[in-house]
Amino acid sequence: MSSPHPAVPTAASVPSPATPAAVAPAPVSDFGPGSSAGPTVAELLDFARRSAEDSALIASLPLDPEGRTWIRLDGPGGSEAWLIGWPPGTGTGWHDHADSVGAFTTAAGALKEHSLAVRLPTDGWKTLELTDGVDRTRELEAGQGRAFGKHHVHEVLNESDTLHAVSVHAYYPPLPRIRRFSRTGAVLRLEQTESPEDWQ
Repeated sequence: MSSPHPAVPTAASVPSPATPAAVAPAPVSDFGPGSSAGPTVAELLDFARRSAEDSALIASLPLDPEGRTWIRLDGPGGSEAWLIGWPPGTGTGWHDHADSVGAFTTAAGALKEHSLAVRLPTDGWKTLELTDGVDRTRELEAGQGRAFGKHHVHEVLNESDTLHAVSVHAYYPPLPRIRRFSRTGAVLRLEQTESPEDWQ
């Protein structure tokens, strides 16, 4: 089974310039619809919440103690959606969602999201130095969710030592690409860019 985009961080190495570029905080309030015909982030979040409350759907996901499991769902208005199981101690690694908006809700267990309150350049860089004040962290217990705009950079973790977590994710438009990053302190490095054929 190949890994869906939210599931596995990559370890590819990308050369970087000797001096990282600096990135300062910026507002990330781009929460409009992916297109005039597509669902809004509020509708994606509503879908994720309703799906997370569907006990039969959640129970249908096989859980594996060794790795993530997932089921592709039919999201609203042509969106891309996933039901994902997170074994204890797993996470996505840092990544973004290109021009897609999205939302997710924890259905079981608890997840932690680390995110950046900054808009990264879309192309033309390998390494960036983040300024102070851009880091955000939130805990999402069962029933709690969040929505995000385009180019949202985050990592999601199940920090439990013993319990699986389950969550529902939805994106619109369906993800055109995902950029994966590594991070050492304030330095964020672009490691890999994935396209849909890499996770479907």
